[in-house]
Amino acid sequence: MQTTGKITPESLMTLEAYSKWRKTHKPEIMAHRKLRTVHLGEHLTLQFESELSMRYQIQEMLRIEKIFEEEGIAQEIEAYAPLVPDGTNWKATMMLEYPDIHERRRELARLIGIEDRVFVEVEGYPRVYAIADEDLDRETPDKTSAVHFLRFELPPALRAAVKAGAAVRVGCDHTNYPAHAQIAPETLASLAGDLTVEA
Repeated sequence: MQTTGKITPESLMTLEAYSKWRKTHKPEIMAHRKLRTVHLGEHLTLQFESELSMRYQIQEMLRIEKIFEEEGIAQEIEAYAPLVPDGTNWKATMMLEYPDIHERRRELARLIGIEDRVFVEVEGYPRVYAIADEDLDRETPDKTSAVHFLRFELPPALRAAVKAGAAVRVGCDHTNYPAHAQIAPETLASLAGDLTVEA
């Protein structure tokens, strides 16, 4: 699966080619996704997306839905391509995970607004809070959604600091879910690859 910097219909594999590729390469994609996963406490997971993870997502959707027409392919690209980081940011899928349905219902009601309280903190710099759900609002007056899409927009100085090896924490300061975690060095190395620094 080649990354080209931009996901276009021409850069995707045919259903047949992807089906063959998937048999041998799926473990690599799973390892890549695991590397870019950060857990905040017991119930909040951030999956930092990349061009590779979004290409895989699109190819999987095309395979599952057996989509091979241009219009359908374009719709899948339109849905997932915005989650590819574009050099100045990190983008993540945020999941609130509660296996018990009653607990989930209760907690999603208690965690309204949590998606706006998630941040990254580069060593020596102020927190950068997520910009959440730019495509559509995923919250109702009664509860938040179990899935949100986040963008962390990093100014040039922060990007340079990350590239230079600064430590980064990710956290949440919602009243009902305070949590933070240091991003592991190997995960941070992968995330640093998403960032560009102006010359």
